[in-house]
Amino acid sequence: MSIERESIVTIDVTNIKTAKELHLLLKEKLEFPDFYGENWDAFWDAITGLVAPLPNKIIFHGWSELEKNLPSDAKIMKECLHDYNEDFPNWKSEGFFS
Repeated sequence: MSIERESIVTIDVTNIKTAKELHLLLKEKLEFPDFYGENWDAFWDAITGLVAPLPNKIIFHGWSELEKNLPSDAKIMKECLHDYNEDFPNWKSEGFFS
């Protein structure tokens, strides 16, 4: 049985000003469950076990704005995506940060 997953998801983070806004956007776009905890530990749990594999490609628009507004959250998210690809090479998800 193969797991269905989106091939490309675009996430516009240009106007994100708080970590809560970022997590709510990720929850919506990546189809996390209603009980998603809206923090980085919950993000890791969601991408590694609670939902189907991440899309083949995730395009983040407005990344430089996110890095300005939430530098530590932007760094943590990139690290999570990198670790996901290291831990789950068969489900690799390319991130594009424009």
